[in-house]
Amino acid sequence: MTTQQLSDAELAGQPAAYWTGLAYEALIAFTRARMTEKGYTQPQFWLLRNLSVNDLSADGEGMTVPELREAMASYLRPEDDLAAEAEVLLVRGWLTRDAEGRLWLTEAGEQARVELARNAPAIRAALHEGIDDADYVITMKVLQRLIRNAGGAV
Repeated sequence: MTTQQLSDAELAGQPAAYWTGLAYEALIAFTRARMTEKGYTQPQFWLLRNLSVNDLSADGEGMTVPELREAMASYLRPEDDLAAEAEVLLVRGWLTRDAEGRLWLTEAGEQARVELARNAPAIRAALHEGIDDADYVITMKVLQRLIRNAGGAV
C-alpha cells in the first residue's frame, strides 16, 4: 500500500483489514514503548491486573502461569513470555509463588499496579491527539460493524 495522501474516494476503496492491521501494530508498539520508558512491560502490567482482586481477578486467588496465559489468551502476543515476565515481578517483590506454583499479588505489587495504571491516561491522550471523541466513537462503531459483517462477535 502507498503512504501518500489518499482522497476520500480512494480511501473508501482501501481494504480495512490492511489498515486495521497497521493500526494494531503501531498502537501496540507505541503503548509498549511508553510502558518500557516507565520501567515495566505490558505483560507485566497484565499479570498484576489479572491477580488483583481490585482489577481483573474475581477472587484475588493466585494463578499458575498456564492459568494466567489462558485468562489473557485474547490479548497476549506470540512473543509474550509470561513465565519470564513473572520472574521479573517475583524479583521486584510484586508477586510471590506458593508451593503449587501459583502466583500471588503482594501488597507492593498492588501498589505498583495502581501506580502503573496512572500512566494509561497519558498514553491514551497521546494516541488520541487531534481526534475528537465524536470521530473516535464513529470509528469504533464502523469497526464494530465491519467485525459483525465479517461474522465476528463484538
